[in-house]
Amino acid sequence: MPQSVKIGAGDPPMKPNNPKPSDALPLPLSLTNGLFFTMFFSVMYFLLTRWREKIRNSTPLHVVTLSELAASVSLLASIIYLIGFFGIDFVQSVIYRSNEDAWDVEEEENEKFIIEEDSRMGASPATTLGCAVPVVPLIPQQPTKVPVTEKPAPIITPQSSEEDEQIVNSVVEGKVPSYSLESKLGDCKRAASIRREALQRITGKSLEGLPLEGFDYESILGQCCEMPVGYVQIPVGIAGPLLLNGTEFMVPMATTEGCLVASTNRGCKAIYASGGATGTLLKDGMTRAPVVRFETAKRAAELKLYLENPVNYETISVVFNKSSRFAKLQGIHCAIAGKNLYIRFNSSTGDAMGMNMVSKGVQNVLDFLGNDFPDMDVIGISGNFCSDKKPAAVNWIEGRGKSVVCEAIIKEEIVKKVLKTNVAALVELNMLKNLTGSAIAGALGGFNAHASNIVSAVYIATGQDPAQNIESSHCITMMEAVNDGKDLHISVTMPSIEVGTVGGGTQLSSQSACLNLLGVKGASKESAGANARLLATIVAGSVLAGELSLMSAIAAGQPQRSHMKYNRSSKDVTKISS
Repeated sequence: MPQSVKIGAGDPPMKPNNPKPSDALPLPLSLTNGLFFTMFFSVMYFLLTRWREKIRNSTPLHVVTLSELAASVSLLASIIYLIGFFGIDFVQSVIYRSNEDAWDVEEEENEKFIIEEDSRMGASPATTLGCAVPVVPLIPQQPTKVPVTEKPAPIITPQSSEEDEQIVNSVVEGKVPSYSLESKLGDCKRAASIRREALQRITGKSLEGLPLEGFDYESILGQCCEMPVGYVQIPVGIAGPLLLNGTEFMVPMATTEGCLVASTNRGCKAIYASGGATGTLLKDGMTRAPVVRFETAKRAAELKLYLENPVNYETISVVFNKSSRFAKLQGIHCAIAGKNLYIRFNSSTGDAMGMNMVSKGVQNVLDFLGNDFPDMDVIGISGNFCSDKKPAAVNWIEGRGKSVVCEAIIKEEIVKKVLKTNVAALVELNMLKNLTGSAIAGALGGFNAHASNIVSAVYIATGQDPAQNIESSHCITMMEAVNDGKDLHISVTMPSIEVGTVGGGTQLSSQSACLNLLGVKGASKESAGANARLLATIVAGSVLAGELSLMSAIAAGQPQRSHMKYNRSSKDVTKISS
């Protein structure tokens, strides 16, 4: 029986001693809430940080460590508790807020979320640990924020003068266009330095390692490169001597591919020991093909017939040749497609590669034709029938630039001692790889082992247009057993080698030095175009050496071993910072 309790007249009435749901918890309610909230946000922060690192490092998210597994279990437990105590909508809003803070703004990762127990209102029932407790009212969902990508912290290098610092700030703020620095300052080196610093501050990325000093920026102004911030270093190796047409050449090759120079050098050695190679120039003419359009296909055909009429060729040649004393029109080839006419002009260009020269002559002819064909609409000075910087059958068949064939007979003992293979193996490999294999692949001008390798390396070293490597590498390599099957006859036929010894990158000091090494620097004083023609022949001879060596290596099973030994970096790439 409960004992009776006497209450004095001045005492307040005693509250009934009813049990609370929170009494079932081992800790006071406030401490329990604090514990689960702390665990929730700590584990959430840890997992989000780990997920972000995995995304940046391209690590699959499903690959988890023991610590991540334990954290996931803790997160699940805290979510269950919070859902039971506060309700699902409140927990969703908290998770949403945590997600935003962890991914959008890293500076807010330490923000504190304070939940006061006495701020809860309402009496919506929810259950946790089998007890009914009140929950807070639903928090309205905030509108989705658009993630804002913060700009990286600028990299600031103090400038040599206050004036330069002001100019850098003006470029960064967009008040001074970067492309106008050379004209405003009158100092190309200073302009490049200021542009470089502005670029670092805008992007937050360092250009350390990209050289600035030691380059003549005046030499590229208006010619080779706009808005320079430095220059890239490419090592130059020497292959040779290449004995070609009775003359020895040391061939410069700019490349970052290991074994390429060494392999070409071995080919040069084999050719030299066998008496040398012979190169023959077949054609010399740069092309440009505008596209014009008429109202009817009949009118386009009339212009085609007009241009192909020998009576009119003399007049057109005079008009074309006015563009330059080196430009000499050699022929016109027309192709029609409906109302559109493609006119391919072919012209010699002296020692220049000559596309600009030919374009001037083409413009002269188009202006002249406008008098007799006023309804002619010039769509473009280049209609891709030229065809420049693209693989095209017209270049493979008709040629563009210099067309060269180069050959050599390699003696049997040289094939065995220097090339480490035999004639029969080389002939068979060439037929199955360079001819049959390329045909199966549907190759266009690619009936060779790696002509592009040598062409690119020589082009970069001598200041040619690297993009013209595409058509310049058109090559068919032929091999045949001769002299009763003892010796090897090898040849490369290259119909579209596009080179020049004046203009463009050939006037830069490094490239000019490489041209001087070959004896083809600048314009020929004896005969217009002689230096460019000789350079094209040297390119073909170098390709011959490269083809001979690589094919021999493949026949002997050597390429993979060589690349594994000489063409692999010894640095631990995982430790190299991006």
